[in-house]
Amino acid sequence: MSDNRDTKPAVEILVIDDDAIMRDLMTDWLEAAGYAVRKACNCTAAVAELQRGAPALVVSDMWMPGPCGAEAIHSIREKHPGLRVIAVSGHFNSDQGCSAQEALQAGAARALAKPVKRAELLRAVAELVGPAQT
Repeated sequence: MSDNRDTKPAVEILVIDDDAIMRDLMTDWLEAAGYAVRKACNCTAAVAELQRGAPALVVSDMWMPGPCGAEAIHSIREKHPGLRVIAVSGHFNSDQGCSAQEALQAGAARALAKPVKRAELLRAVAELVGPAQT
């Protein structure tokens, strides 16, 4: 008979990326660290996920089809003021799409350049929402 009194629900994170490999890779890293993860393949799917309930954190690519980048961060933060966002992009510092500075100015808590490193992502997540619950 197990005692579940100290078991807390896992911290939930929404990962948004149109690149299935990157989306699944970040999901695998986060789940292995003990976080619960929901996934969305674009900004439209992310809106539907957010309507189901706000997670503790959003990790979002900034260069996808549809309304994304600084506009998406601003929209997420407007509808969910306490929700923290980690912006990721392979286009930061490329003069295409949203820059890291624009993402931060729009309300992202962190801006990570792709290819994102596992340790870098997990450190940013832990700083923003704390360690995963076990």
